Amino acid sequence: MSLTNKYNAFRRVYKETIKGGYLYERRTKQLSALFIALVITTILICSWEKNSLLTTSHAQLSYLFPGGQVKVKHVTQSSKDYIREPEGVVNVLSPSSSLKTRHLDTRGDEEFVDLVSPLISRNSPALEIRGDEYFGTAQEKLHENTSDRHSKPPKQQLDDPIATKKIDSAVGHFVDNQACNFGKGRWVTDESRNLYSGFGCKQWLSGMWACRLTQRTDFGYEKLKWQPKDCTMDNFTGPEFLKRMQDKTLAFIGDSLGRQQFQSLMCMITGGEEMHDVEDVGEEYGLAKAVGSVRPDGWAYRFPVTNTTILYYWSASLCELDPINGTTDTAMHLDRPPAFLQRFISRFNVIVLNTGHHWNRGKINANRWVMYVNGKPNTNRKISEIGNAKNLTIYSIVKWVNGELPKYPGLKVFYRTISPRHFFNGDWNSGGTCDSTTPGALEVVQDESSDSIASGAVKGTNVKLLDITGLSQVREEGHISRYSIRATQGMQDCLHWCLPGIPDTWNEILFSQI
Repeated sequence: MSLTNKYNAFRRVYKETIKGGYLYERRTKQLSALFIALVITTILICSWEKNSLLTTSHAQLSYLFPGGQVKVKHVTQSSKDYIREPEGVVNVLSPSSSLKTRHLDTRGDEEFVDLVSPLISRNSPALEIRGDEYFGTAQEKLHENTSDRHSKPPKQQLDDPIATKKIDSAVGHFVDNQACNFGKGRWVTDESRNLYSGFGCKQWLSGMWACRLTQRTDFGYEKLKWQPKDCTMDNFTGPEFLKRMQDKTLAFIGDSLGRQQFQSLMCMITGGEEMHDVEDVGEEYGLAKAVGSVRPDGWAYRFPVTNTTILYYWSASLCELDPINGTTDTAMHLDRPPAFLQRFISRFNVIVLNTGHHWNRGKINANRWVMYVNGKPNTNRKISEIGNAKNLTIYSIVKWVNGELPKYPGLKVFYRTISPRHFFNGDWNSGGTCDSTTPGALEVVQDESSDSIASGAVKGTNVKLLDITGLSQVREEGHISRYSIRATQGMQDCLHWCLPGIPDTWNEILFSQI
């Protein structure tokens, strides 16, 4: 029955029911007006719903994972309900309360000061940076409102996201959910895990770090694999790594923990097997052993099959060191990157930087390092505090290298967060031990990095964070501890790691990000 017929039938029934001329005519006119209003409203609602569904459908299709992403200029509220934006990284130091390890070795980081005037002049050739960018930052973050945790993430995490793949129930397609946080997840047992043998890899692995060659009898730490919470790491293989790095150079620049990561990667690439065709190209980078030195300042090796070069340069402080004429002292330029990096950055495709454990008064005095800022001896007492000097250096090198990135398209730079120490009942020189054979925990649940200084330095830059602190902090059983090749009694090493071991995971995460 048509809409008009329904209306006429309704009038006839009403006319027969309601008697009286005046009342009939008045009620009829009122109902007519009401009915017309209802019809118009219904038509408008139907039209609005149709357009809304079309708009929502367009927004959904624009975010389908297969076949690449299609950008749209607008997204309706309906689509936002299931397309979640990535959470921001916040500079908050909040290690798990279940950990029984001592605080990270970041001496001086607990206290920060604000400077009212710039520390570095605008004319400095090395860097232009405000003093308050590296003093006060982390401490202020500790007191920020928790709502700030949902601020937009740093630019570098949006430029090259490794997206998770989740199926939306409404459209049944893959959508990009959020950039992967490799620092959040859990350790799982993997009996098949065998990147290289702890008895082998003698071509690259220092004997003091090969725990299989010591008196140690428990090796369960070799069978734990890191599993990020919201994404999957790429499966590392030597051939695949060399393929990704064909005609490229990867440089580790940092302290002895950077050297461990370098040796780990060399063992992972080769599977611990002897490879006599790998070329020693250290001389190309000035890495020859100096007369009277125990070892060179670094090593560089090239895999000819893919023309891939892997190198390590020792720079414990990650700043420029220059001998002071006429003295035995060395100028420690807190605001300048190492001369090696300045000289060879144009030849690198991937750079991994780190520093941290050499920043203590004993090492600085023993090395006769004198702090310099703006090319002159530092006279600012606040900067002289070890923690503040270290923070200045970290912010400085990140700022400098970020400024260099536009000159070298394709260059990727990672700042690796600090590797935690696990000395219990004392420090390295006062009877500290790390005898545990079981992990402190198997899961890291915090969203932000435990190294607030590193995450603060890279925030807002295109330098990427290689966040290994939290996942390493729960693995206290992975250190070299009291074991050695000669079975000698002495101080325990609760700083360096057994290899194979934790640094292998650092390289798996790096592999997933390059």
